[in-house]
Amino acid sequence: MTHDLLTTLRPLLTAEASAEAHATGTEPGDLEQAVWLRLLERLDADGPPLDPTDWLRRAVRAESRRSRRTTRLERPYGTEPAADDLGPEQLALAAARRRALHEAVRRLPGRCPRLMEALMSPRDLTYREIAGELGISQGSLGPERSRCLGCLRRLLTPEVAARGARG
Repeated sequence: MTHDLLTTLRPLLTAEASAEAHATGTEPGDLEQAVWLRLLERLDADGPPLDPTDWLRRAVRAESRRSRRTTRLERPYGTEPAADDLGPEQLALAAARRRALHEAVRRLPGRCPRLMEALMSPRDLTYREIAGELGISQGSLGPERSRCLGCLRRLLTPEVAARGARG
């Protein structure tokens, strides 16, 4: 039953998400993912909606409004939120840590170097801007970021552990 419902709703969801995405500046695929998640949560809690097509149209519009509100509230930092009164030793250590981090990022596999560089960019890019630059769905950035951070953590762990030994 659930499989039939999903198969039946797929073309309608694709059309509705494509129609709404442009107005919100969201990727249609991201809007679809959000609505599928909402539907699966609904199926788990309350069962299938009485009128699935009407529910789907309303869900797409609700997700579209939520996305618009979220986008409107996103603002980049004006300045870097760091302490201004660092001495020369702290500045040198911070620069060394940044160099080590950037070197480790360049050693990451696949798309990870480009993704991590975009996330660390001083331009403070939003997920939407990063997804556009990398040519991937905004919804896949979170999982991709988690995988890349895991790889980065594994690369840096031996270096951090070696430096941490002090007497």
